[in-house]
Amino acid sequence: MRLFFTVFLTLYAGAHWYAFIKAGSALAFGTGAGAALALFMLMMIFMPFVVHYLEKYGLAAVARPAAFTGYIWMGVLFLFCSVAVPLDCYRTAVHAAGFLFGKDLSQISLSDYHLFTAALIISLTAALYGYFEAKNIRTGRIIFKTPKISRETGRIRIVQISDVHLGLIVREKRLKLILAAVKKADPDILVSTGDLVDSQIARQNGLSEMIREIAPRHGKFAVTGNHEYYAGIEQSLNFTREAGFTILSGNASSGAIAVAGIDDPAAWAFGRHSSVSEKTLLQSLPEDKFILLLKHRPLVDKAAVGLFDLQLSGHVHKGQIWPFTLLTKIYYPVYSGYRKLQGDACLYVSRGSGTWGPPIRFLAPPEVTIIDLVHGSTSSP
Repeated sequence: MRLFFTVFLTLYAGAHWYAFIKAGSALAFGTGAGAALALFMLMMIFMPFVVHYLEKYGLAAVARPAAFTGYIWMGVLFLFCSVAVPLDCYRTAVHAAGFLFGKDLSQISLSDYHLFTAALIISLTAALYGYFEAKNIRTGRIIFKTPKISRETGRIRIVQISDVHLGLIVREKRLKLILAAVKKADPDILVSTGDLVDSQIARQNGLSEMIREIAPRHGKFAVTGNHEYYAGIEQSLNFTREAGFTILSGNASSGAIAVAGIDDPAAWAFGRHSSVSEKTLLQSLPEDKFILLLKHRPLVDKAAVGLFDLQLSGHVHKGQIWPFTLLTKIYYPVYSGYRKLQGDACLYVSRGSGTWGPPIRFLAPPEVTIIDLVHGSTSSP
């Protein structure tokens, strides 16, 4: 965590410095305006840490507006840098070409003012669009054919939510939209693949009661994500239980199908990891049952492939704000959607139902996923 915060703070401070230089070059503001902007940016750099301590001491009334302001700014700044850096690269390439070929190419270049203005307008427009896109819960649907579901059983409907991040920003209104999509789907099984909780004060205001109202006939199951540990694992687990979920932590539940769950790797840092390996857990389950594996991060254990039928994961948010999507591809080969694995095993990665940090989703809309298990030969959805 120290390494993460050090890297985050360095990169975040660097983004602020870059934006400050761009603004100063474009607007040529005076000392007073420059000092005011620098002070504001300095406050924004440390705002995530300020919010953390405000909620730690239960100061929700102050923490919520501080979080909203700080994280909206974070989203706008990220989008600004994502636009300004490529424009800077273009301008540098034009200047280099002009110097190399001895020609004046200023007519196709960009001035400091135009570069800054274009980046600012595009980033603000994208942030505004992304703010409303984050509230537009999409429903994804998969039909999964398998001989392990009998004709007599008919259809078993699994609904997946993931990365809701209930806390200071994702509250009653957003949760109501997510749960409306879940209720409309009328699930037989509801699963949460981690990061349901993202706040030290998320238990307030009846959020768990809202989720507990949904009672599928074959149960509700959840696994931990990394943010349950960051928010405080005990209160996160209590909240999840109060919401009516059975927490799977290196164990499984066997009913209409077998549902197994693995702790997020963050458990190791907090000394709470399960002593049972994924392979050992899955080998203990009956082979004739459909085996659903819940795992927060979309990483596939090669030793376990062939021991489960479908793995449901989340964590990546499909990058949440493009072009961060491009970076997620580097570490997670499957960062969103469905992938056929070796044999009959499959993986589905949710884009997530909520938001982390900025309440913005740009070109990565939130989702509630419906997976219908029906009788048939195993095939790709």
